[in-house]
Amino acid sequence: MEQLMYFVELMPKAIKYLKSLPKPEAQKIIVKLQSLENGLTGDIKKLTNFSPEYRLRVGNYRVLFEIEGSKIAVYRVKHRKEVYT
Repeated sequence: MEQLMYFVELMPKAIKYLKSLPKPEAQKIIVKLQSLENGLTGDIKKLTNFSPEYRLRVGNYRVLFEIEGSKIAVYRVKHRKEVYT
């Protein structure tokens, strides 16, 4: 994965879930998302046969996103037990 500058955009469902989380958990996820703007760093995995295509692991939470050019569109933020259902 190459080093590019990205713009991270949160979709409405992701924002709603982040607001429902305890503040420290939400803050950890936000910090990880901000670090994505400087390149794809962290525990990122390309998912097979799943949409959105990528996932970022942040503790017990998973952030599902797609890369559209220089934009990272975050579709879902969920607990690991719920995210792939």
